[in-house]
Amino acid sequence: MVYDPRIPERQDCVQAYQIERWAVEKADDVAIIFHGGETWTWKQTLEMTRRAAKGFVQKGVKKGDHVLSWQANNKEAILTWFGLNYLGAVYVPINTAYKGNLLQHVVQVSDASLMVCHADLAPRLNDIDTGILSDVIVTHGEAEFKNLTAHPASDLVPETGLEGMLDVVEPWDTQYIIFTSGTTGPSKAVLSSYLQGYAMGPEAWPYINADDRALINLPMFHAGGTVYFNITLGCGASNYLDTHFKTDEFWTTVRDFKITACCLLAAMNPFLLKLPPSDQDKKHTLRKVICVPWNEDAMEVGTRYGFDTRTCFNMTEISNPMVSDYHPSKVGTCGKVREGVEARVVDENDCEVGPDEIGELILRTDRPWAMNHGYYKNPEATAEAWRNGWFHTGDGFKYDEDGYFYFVDRIKDAIRRRGENISSFEVENEVTSFEAVREAAAVPVPSDLGEDDVMVVVAAVEGMEIVPEDLYRFLEPRMAHFMLPRYIRIVDELPKTPTQKVQKHLLKDDGVTADSWDVEVAGIKTKRQKIGV
Repeated sequence: MVYDPRIPERQDCVQAYQIERWAVEKADDVAIIFHGGETWTWKQTLEMTRRAAKGFVQKGVKKGDHVLSWQANNKEAILTWFGLNYLGAVYVPINTAYKGNLLQHVVQVSDASLMVCHADLAPRLNDIDTGILSDVIVTHGEAEFKNLTAHPASDLVPETGLEGMLDVVEPWDTQYIIFTSGTTGPSKAVLSSYLQGYAMGPEAWPYINADDRALINLPMFHAGGTVYFNITLGCGASNYLDTHFKTDEFWTTVRDFKITACCLLAAMNPFLLKLPPSDQDKKHTLRKVICVPWNEDAMEVGTRYGFDTRTCFNMTEISNPMVSDYHPSKVGTCGKVREGVEARVVDENDCEVGPDEIGELILRTDRPWAMNHGYYKNPEATAEAWRNGWFHTGDGFKYDEDGYFYFVDRIKDAIRRRGENISSFEVENEVTSFEAVREAAAVPVPSDLGEDDVMVVVAAVEGMEIVPEDLYRFLEPRMAHFMLPRYIRIVDELPKTPTQKVQKHLLKDDGVTADSWDVEVAGIKTKRQKIGV
């Protein structure tokens, strides 16, 4: 028996017990609606979970085993996750865009001998060394493998299920392993406990309750896709699981399925704002929306469509340590540190910096297991991230006198020019305000004067042309002189990871290319405004 008051009861934070609980208390209430309309009550969710669990038992899976899930947002992905966790096994989802060396890396690091895989993805496994992986349950079709044994989708859901749980599953047990995006190196396998899922979900978002229905359109191989399930499992709410965000179907889905809560990430808000205004804009059920990041678009979308908006800061490794009030007035904020979390902004020696100074955000919590418990098979990265007893986010932050925190940049993306620290995030925001720019990345390149010069790499909106000097003249009145780019390079497409994050290290490696426009070669003088005393 656990006497620590910081540890919630199993039925409040461990998935299998949560499903058991709601199957008794809310047996006939809707739990999950899948894209296409199939609906599970809580009683049916428990039945399907037990059947999937038995399917895994018949494949030799037991508590603590790692099993890969390589699927899109669908019923089979939920069966895999819930069935594994019912046994106390570890759900290890893989990004559906992975292939080649990146796919090989995550498969081998996972230490999984079994995978559940969509038939459309299966051929990619023949192109890699799959390590100890030996068996694949193939859904939505059939597949042939060179060195793996294929099993039919029916093996995932036998006719009958387990009568009940086979082992005790504790709050501190590992629930899932989610891989980081790998923008600066090989993807790291983040170990996440049930307690972390609880802290990231229902504890951080008590604003969502049993009467809500959440729209999940973020992928299940990211924390963004799993967090709403953790929230609703904690409070007994329901979910609509969509395949992905679709602008033209968004409001129809909201209205048809009475959605009350969702998350809108950066690119989603502009798409919604570009929809033609309508007298139906505020006639819907959506009321509770998380917008990240908190910018003018986030403010505008809430006002136009009449729902309440909040923002937050989160990573796979942590648990929503910062959450805002409704409609925060400070552009760029991530909110304030929530109860149970400590946050500091520190220099390279882990010494705290003052208000409005930029440093690295580090975190710790007052509950054990409320953040990640390391990177699987990567003790060096674990020790580095958790040095001095604080988790180091790698993110540049600042805070103000009122206690609001602001994301500035990834530490490794920061640019230092002539004694000034420059946020690539802020540079990119200004550059993408130029009409012809579709996407942009700001990176440091070596300067003849020491430290860095600023380069922006841009891709054009389809059908438009970027003239470097025009872009520079546009930026001059909008940016501090030291932030203005010396170099502008135009490319067709920025290099990205399969999770669509820009691979800035490749742009840094390219450096100043022959086709880069140079403000100094162009003969333009950057003038620093003189301020009288």
